[in-house]
Amino acid sequence: MYDFTFQRPSSLADATRAAQAGGAKLLAGGQTLLASMKLRLANPETLVDLGAIPELAGVRREGDRLVIGAMTRHADVAAHADVRSALPALAELAGGIGDRQVRAMGTLGGSVANNDPAACYPAAVLALDGTVHTTQRKITADDFFQGLFTTALQEGELVTAVSFPLAKRAAYIKFKQPASRFALIGVFVAQTDGGVRVAVTGGGNGVFRHTGLEQALTRSFTPEAAAAVKVDPSTLSSDLHASAAYRANLVSVLTQRAVAKALGT
Repeated sequence: MYDFTFQRPSSLADATRAAQAGGAKLLAGGQTLLASMKLRLANPETLVDLGAIPELAGVRREGDRLVIGAMTRHADVAAHADVRSALPALAELAGGIGDRQVRAMGTLGGSVANNDPAACYPAAVLALDGTVHTTQRKITADDFFQGLFTTALQEGELVTAVSFPLAKRAAYIKFKQPASRFALIGVFVAQTDGGVRVAVTGGGNGVFRHTGLEQALTRSFTPEAAAAVKVDPSTLSSDLHASAAYRANLVSVLTQRAVAKALGT
C-alpha cells in the first residue's frame, strides 16, 4: 500500500465534509477497496472510515417498506427478524454473500455503491424497485445502476440507506463462481401489485432487468412462462468461467427456479 491519511468520523456531517476533500475514498466494509489498495490499483490520499457513524446502520420498518442503513453488515441483514419476516428473499440473499468473514464485514451500502457486475445486492435493489438514499437525494434503482462499477453517485455523495418495498412474492437464486463465490449468474424475481421485476447479475457490465421475462411472468407467474422466454446470449458476457450461451441458459433456468421458490413449490 501507499501512504494515506486515515480518518474515522463519528457523524454523517463530518464524513460528508471529509468525503468532499480531494483524493478521499470512503471505507465501508472494505471488501473491494482494501484489496484494490493492496494490489496498488487504488491510491487514495485519504481513507474515510464510516464504521463509527451510528445513524448509518440498522433496519427499520416504515409502512410497507424496509429501510436498511448503508453500514448494516450482510450478516445483520441476514439475521434481522424484520427482514426475515417481511422480505425473506433479501435475508437469504444476504446470508449467501461470500463467506462468513465477508458477511461479518461487508455492508449493504458498500456493495450498492461499488456496483460490482456480479454482486448480489444490486439485483435485490433493482428487482424490488428499491430507492437509494444519499446525503443529497433519493435515487430510484432504475436510475442508480449505470454500468460496470458505475452509479449515479456524484463526487462526495454518500449512500446513507436503501429502502425496499415489500413484495407479494420474491426469490433470489444464484449460480456461484466457486473460487470467488460471486454470482456467475444470479436472478432476483419479485412479484408486486404493479407486476413482476426480474433482475440479473453476473451477466455482463452490470445488473440489468430482463423485460421479456418480466412481461411473461406478469401475465403468468409460473416456471413454465419463464421457460418459454428466449434469453439472447448476445447481450451477455463470455469469459474463462462461462460462455455467453451458458450464461443465457443459466438466466432461464435460475428464473424458473426462482419463480418456483417464490411460489413455495
